[in-house]
Amino acid sequence: MTVRSFGDARPKVAPTAWVSEAAYVIGDVEIGDGSSVWPGAVVRGDFAPIRIGANTHVEDNCVLHCGEELTLGDDITLGHGVVVHCRSIGDNCLIGNGAILLDGAEIGDHSIVGAGALVLARTTIPPRSFAIGHPVEIREASSERVARLEARGSRDGGYARMVQRYRELGL
Repeated sequence: MTVRSFGDARPKVAPTAWVSEAAYVIGDVEIGDGSSVWPGAVVRGDFAPIRIGANTHVEDNCVLHCGEELTLGDDITLGHGVVVHCRSIGDNCLIGNGAILLDGAEIGDHSIVGAGALVLARTTIPPRSFAIGHPVEIREASSERVARLEARGSRDGGYARMVQRYRELGL
């Protein structure tokens, strides 16, 4: 893995987290227990701190960077190619492939941001929302969608199992 200091700021990666050797993590970054950062992802804590909670998965080719502290909660999946330049993403969220989250935006707990969505600067997406479009249209997430979020198994399914396979293979 490529983990680099930026001045005095060195990334802190939990022992149970996994960062691909093809990812780039630099500066004031913390990656929580059971989380993963996949190939091609860039996590740049050079302008401001980035805090990634537990069991959060940053899929291939995501970019995380911001001019103010960026906080990602627990049990989040960022789909392939997501650009995260916002203030925060709450717990148990799914951010679809290719979504773009701009400066100061806040995503509430148990929310889904659809693939290709554009969340404009300083937008607040309330908890339990379903946000789709370019720019996003925000709707209340159905109880069925929230149940699927909760059941998707970020702690012991999907990406957690895949991380274990990568570790077993020495990758």
